[in-house]
Amino acid sequence: MEKTAALASDILQGIGGEKNIRRLENCMTRVRVEVQDDGQLDLARLKKLPGVSGYVKQGAQHQLIVGPGKAAQVVDAMRALMIGESAEVLGDVDRNKAQAKAKYKAPMSDALRQLANVFIPLIPAFIASGLITGIINILKRPDIVGDFATHYPNLLGILGIFGSAVFAIMNILVGVNAAKVYGGSMAMGGVMAGILSSPQLAQITLFGEALQPGRGGVIAVLLVVALMCWVEKRLRSLLPGSIELILNPLLTTLITGTVAIVALQPLGGWISEAIAHGASMAIDRGGLLVGAVLSGTFLPLVLTGLHQGLVPIHVELVQAHGYNALLPILSMAGMGQVGAAIAILLKTRNDRLKKVIKGALPVGLLGIGEPLIFGVTLPLGKPFLAACLGGAMGGALISYWKVATVITFGISGLPLALTIVTGKVMLYLLGCLVAIIAGFLFTWLLGFHDPEE
Repeated sequence: MEKTAALASDILQGIGGEKNIRRLENCMTRVRVEVQDDGQLDLARLKKLPGVSGYVKQGAQHQLIVGPGKAAQVVDAMRALMIGESAEVLGDVDRNKAQAKAKYKAPMSDALRQLANVFIPLIPAFIASGLITGIINILKRPDIVGDFATHYPNLLGILGIFGSAVFAIMNILVGVNAAKVYGGSMAMGGVMAGILSSPQLAQITLFGEALQPGRGGVIAVLLVVALMCWVEKRLRSLLPGSIELILNPLLTTLITGTVAIVALQPLGGWISEAIAHGASMAIDRGGLLVGAVLSGTFLPLVLTGLHQGLVPIHVELVQAHGYNALLPILSMAGMGQVGAAIAILLKTRNDRLKKVIKGALPVGLLGIGEPLIFGVTLPLGKPFLAACLGGAMGGALISYWKVATVITFGISGLPLALTIVTGKVMLYLLGCLVAIIAGFLFTWLLGFHDPEE
């Protein structure tokens, strides 16, 4: 904890103190800061701080990579040292990550990153839900725990409630977070999601058809809350200050709620159904080829930032089917990169590179791939391609075997095995092994230019 406090203090000094912070928040591996004046940043000092393994700039946001498990701790320590706001932590990434992000950044990456920010705060809930569901699946297997389920049905029932609770309030959580991201009232965002999810909708007939509570899932919620934020901002600028506080929420609810029921919820329903059916059909019928393409192209998507657009698809798949067949396929990309890194570790004579790989491999196996992307494979060129090819091999098999997980997103790598559906765990682990071996072999065969000391 002393190291965490020291790092938090050093970061605060390097960004110009608490008065220079406009916004502070964290994700799983990075501390994310928006500042008032970039000129007060001491980037050279920040990059060299012990505990900071990389720096990335995305738009107005400065991101310091401190590693998985440390981000929230550093942010909490920073908040304890300043007059609160928010911060965001990411994982281990080399100093050339900022240049790589800027070079390969796709035009839509900022918009997709904003969309992903709606779901990032929900990651802990998704992880807990998936792991609890995995525990339940184990406890129900008589070949592992005997007749445990017969003797303790109430315990399994309680665990089932724990594991499914996040999905019972999913739309509300998304509505609140979406309003925060889009600059509207968080309470109103929750209200809009509550309208779309209300069971009483089933008692209302519109245009000759009964309305469907929750239709469109998170897609409908995102559309409606985006409109709500726009209406709320417009009314705030148009209404006199003396009555704005009263009339704005009233008119926003009436206007947005009406448009939501008449148009946006049906539209969201069509979009979500198309996403769920389209993704499921591609995976079910595409077999080896689709799995190879999805996993083989995932690392470039991460590099460009476009992978964040997949987050709502993960959520839709679980909401529609109760499982997610896409996430295990994409996880193979990280395993291919692990294999590539092992090959580099055995071939390189560069001590600095060996040190980076030894530090990044454990978190790579845990599903945190950025340290290996930006610190190892991408700078060397050919190993990045080899990692993609290795991931494609594993993804092809995962797709062919129809491996699925009960979690939406949030974990990957070996820990994802704990959430794989019953009967597919060994197949998932075998896919990981194939991806690692393939990534290793492709890297060994393609070779790379060993950097000088």
